[in-house]
Amino acid sequence: MTSFADLGVAADIADFLATQGITAPFAIQTLTIEDAIAGRDVCGKAKTGSGKTLAFSIPIVEHTVRHERGLPTALMLTPTRELANQIYEVVEPMGKVRGLRSLAVYGGTNIDKQIETIANGVEIIVATPGRLIDLIDRGAIDVAKIKRVVVDEADRMADMGFLPQVEWVLRHIESGHQTMLFSATLDGAVDTVIQRHLSDPVRHEVEEHEITVDEMGHLWLMVHHMDKVKVAASIIGGANRTILFTRTKRMADRLHDELASSGVDVAAIHGDLRQSQRESALSRFTKGNLRALVATDVAARGIHVDDVDVVVHYDPPEDHKTYLHRSGRTARAGETGTAVTLMKWDEEITVRQLQRRLGMNMPFLEVFSNDERLTDLAAWVADNSTAAATV
Repeated sequence: MTSFADLGVAADIADFLATQGITAPFAIQTLTIEDAIAGRDVCGKAKTGSGKTLAFSIPIVEHTVRHERGLPTALMLTPTRELANQIYEVVEPMGKVRGLRSLAVYGGTNIDKQIETIANGVEIIVATPGRLIDLIDRGAIDVAKIKRVVVDEADRMADMGFLPQVEWVLRHIESGHQTMLFSATLDGAVDTVIQRHLSDPVRHEVEEHEITVDEMGHLWLMVHHMDKVKVAASIIGGANRTILFTRTKRMADRLHDELASSGVDVAAIHGDLRQSQRESALSRFTKGNLRALVATDVAARGIHVDDVDVVVHYDPPEDHKTYLHRSGRTARAGETGTAVTLMKWDEEITVRQLQRRLGMNMPFLEVFSNDERLTDLAAWVADNSTAAATV
């Protein structure tokens, strides 16, 4: 088995990883770390949750040094606040091993405090493009002396319209720096960035395993309007961690309030909430201090939590891709789970069309909130599978 030491990772960094229970590299780490430590420009094709944060954080920490004037020498660009925080939580304690100072900068937080921290000296900046450009325009940060750059989730940068900002930043960095770019796809607008800003990059691709309907249990439940929230509460009561998806921010707030009124320990995540609220909710959920999280589809892109055993499609998804994206939250890190779709009578035709797109033909089961099967969905799925096999 390949070790981090085999990839050229220094002993102090490898020892720190071991204290975090990280002893064997994931595939994307095995492929890219050696080239990145060697100083080459790297293109890594890998999806969120593949372990790429360590793939670029380890080489960054290995090579980053303090500038004589306290200027940042390493920059990590990422599309969302949530991802910036997640990267920071990985790189900050690792950087301390080398006496490096790290800072995450993104919108929705106190910019004056960030300016003060930067003025006191910081080596590693984790940033969303918009806030970074704001800081550059204010003269608060100088990226000219950056020696190592990471562009993370480049495909999502493209989807969100951020690539022009990314390129603006890259043009303000002096030549002779190393660039690492990671993305789920390396074509289209992402390839344009690669051609313009990376020098003879080595490309590594992880053959990603696509989540399929076969990797999780599925239940399609017909519920009555007045009983729908109680059905959701019963499901949450029998699960470890549950994520409930709604189509709109308004519905997320409404569901959160109704579940909380029913005594459920729940929080909501959507774009209208303050950043501090979103971060607090996600932190509590990740640590197991919160049983349920209500999320919109857009906000859920920042949720990467293992051990989610149930996903509830409180509002049926609009298409099969959204169904798989949502449901895949309960099939992470090789674990299995259950995806539950709640529907009312007037949604039956739409949901049946969704099943056809998924290649499924499963029964719609009418349930009420006092149904004991709701408290053990895994057993219910198993019973359904057994029954179907004997038909």
